[in-house]
Amino acid sequence: MIDTGDRIPDLPLALSGGTAARLGGYAGKWLVLYFYPKDSTPGCTTEGQDFNALLPEFERAGAVVLGVSRDSIKSHQNFRAKQGFRFELASDADGALCEAFGVVQPKKLYGREYLGIVRSTFLIDPSGVVRRKWQPVKVPGHARAVLEALQAEQAQ
Repeated sequence: MIDTGDRIPDLPLALSGGTAARLGGYAGKWLVLYFYPKDSTPGCTTEGQDFNALLPEFERAGAVVLGVSRDSIKSHQNFRAKQGFRFELASDADGALCEAFGVVQPKKLYGREYLGIVRSTFLIDPSGVVRRKWQPVKVPGHARAVLEALQAEQAQ
């Protein structure tokens, strides 16, 4: 499991824009990598909207925002279009990215236990090192907290 101070692996990404990329391709930029459970659910929609609203500030700070779930590219494309997200969503259909970051954990819903994505965010510096980690995430105010942490890291 990747933690604060760890270098991120150069894993492949399938992006909602229909392109392929690699985590290593974000070298030289700050990266906000946030994992969420499911497209088009209330909490995930709100979280995406919050990051989208602050996207100009993240961009001014030289950061890229990237959302990740195990939903398909098609689902991501629909979710992104419906919500007007101006950042990419990555499909982790095989679970490799979620596994590397340790975000798939036991969860409970209505007394039933299952494995699912625990809402998590990683702030990664331009050299590919995790500077901050939030897990589990509570959605209200989270995007703003990540932006403030980014600004604090850059001020050091």
